[in-house]
Amino acid sequence: ESVGAMARLVEQGKTRYISLSEASPASIRRANKVHPLASLQMEYSLWSRDPEGGNLQACREFGMGFMAYAPLCRGFLAGIFHSSKDIPAGDSRLEIPRYQAGNFEHNLKLLAQLETFAREKSATAAQIALAWLLAQGSDVIPIPSSKTRQHLEENLKALEIKLTQDDLARLDALLPPGAAS
Repeated sequence: ESVGAMARLVEQGKTRYISLSEASPASIRRANKVHPLASLQMEYSLWSRDPEGGNLQACREFGMGFMAYAPLCRGFLAGIFHSSKDIPAGDSRLEIPRYQAGNFEHNLKLLAQLETFAREKSATAAQIALAWLLAQGSDVIPIPSSKTRQHLEENLKALEIKLTQDDLARLDALLPPGAAS
């Protein structure tokens, strides 16, 4: 029903494209029967690999783009938190299970491995995380938050990093699907 309503807005010239957020592969296929979709927006990162369970494939079946939000895991893969005390009181991340006691410490071990890999590549963990996403296909578009000019400039340097197949295999071994707690 929603895609049908949006398709009428396209016909009326009130919008050009239709995209979905957090849709299942089945929903993507059903929606494309009603009207062609431009893209899907979903969390995707070295930490959150759920789209590999069919969402990416469904997008590719229809030539859709895939917009990966939270590619740095709300700052975690950028290395801005090395202790739970680094997260300010009242920060919404404290409500996310991956940032809570026990999980946080496990995930710090994963971050340490990523940071070691990044140093070997003369890069930051954030740059490697973004370069990994860019290596997943030209249809995958990371949409990182850049709250400062420094973050923006750091993130843009990910475009210069070319990960080899060996690099990608190593990252898969360090941070396989389901590794983050």
